[in-house]
Amino acid sequence: MIKFERFQLDNGLRVIVHQDLSTPLVAMNILYQVGARDEEPSRTGFAHLFEHLMFGGSANIPSYDTPLETAGGENNAFTNSDITNYYLTIPKENLETAFWLESDRMLNLAFTDKSLEVQRQVVIEEFKQSYLNQPYGDVWMLLKPLAYKTNPYQWNTIGKDISHIEDASMEEVKDFYRRFYNPNNAIMVLAGNINVEEAKEYCEKWFANIPAGEKVQRNLPKEKVQTEARVLKVEREVPNDALYIAFHMCNRLDKAYQITDLLSDILSNGPSSRLFRKLVKERALFAELDAYITGDIDAGLFIFSGKPAEGISLEQAEQAIWEEIEKVKEELVSEEELEKVKNKMESSMIFGEISFLNKAMSLAYYETITCAEDINEEVKKYRKISALQLQEMAKSIFTKENSSTLFYQAKKEQS
Repeated sequence: MIKFERFQLDNGLRVIVHQDLSTPLVAMNILYQVGARDEEPSRTGFAHLFEHLMFGGSANIPSYDTPLETAGGENNAFTNSDITNYYLTIPKENLETAFWLESDRMLNLAFTDKSLEVQRQVVIEEFKQSYLNQPYGDVWMLLKPLAYKTNPYQWNTIGKDISHIEDASMEEVKDFYRRFYNPNNAIMVLAGNINVEEAKEYCEKWFANIPAGEKVQRNLPKEKVQTEARVLKVEREVPNDALYIAFHMCNRLDKAYQITDLLSDILSNGPSSRLFRKLVKERALFAELDAYITGDIDAGLFIFSGKPAEGISLEQAEQAIWEEIEKVKEELVSEEELEKVKNKMESSMIFGEISFLNKAMSLAYYETITCAEDINEEVKKYRKISALQLQEMAKSIFTKENSSTLFYQAKKEQS
């Protein structure tokens, strides 16, 4: 169980404090409740662009990294469809440096033509290198719009089109910052060698004077129920064929979320899982094969992805996956198999709590989806799942009309 205390500033900033005296360090995690789903369809990639811009300097601090590194700190950040998360670790005696840095860029990020242009070029280069010019780099740019027709999850955090970042104006960038980078749209978690009294003192000093922003109103379009199978076939300059099948599933807050997650573990979590044993090891149909869920806050996807073994066609590979799907729909998993995946899930959560930084990030995430207290209830939810619930879930989501299949074929060399 992760123990913590919480308080909230008058400007709406929620603060969670987890004291861990086994470390001389403190982790500061600030989660902004903004991700790619909050972007306009004609201006995608902004949340990710902002992840970069936040390191470009603020009104009173021209370089974020230099003072942090001088104080012995390290930092990083990530963006996904739902959130943008900034985190750092720093020795306790230099913790105020972190408060100074984070409060200044929340209050007044430095917007200069030079900073925007530098980060714009960094993001454009990342777009080209990781998505356009890298083998299999465009898979998610093909699969997500195949599965989603109305929900913003149809585009990746890097954006739909490189022109959206190329054409982003300074006023658009500033507007995005004003809408989402406010204390009442953020969650701070402090974990490590700090108590709640120290946290309150620093937060009042550095964050209390930052004005709240307007409350973010989300009216995201819901994805309509898919009623027919979707298929896309492409050819690319890649070494091997690849197959991807996506099924719509529930959202993160649905009671069925943990059931769906455990179903993915039954199928593909380690060398003793069904797909590896049957299709990789015994029948040698795949060189690699995985099943996993996207874990999005809104309704997400259950994904099968694999590369067929040499001499196996994509059609043969697809049929083999469906045969395994039918088995999990028709037969109850054994109690032994179910207990094994529950034990693996529980152990992974316990190991995740060893790191004080991991705890900081997890507490922030649970606070944004429901409340931080729910992190201590998660194992119980998985423990209650029955074999019958897994079977019913498989029957519910693994249907042809709920599937989107991407055949990603390697171009044949001209003879």
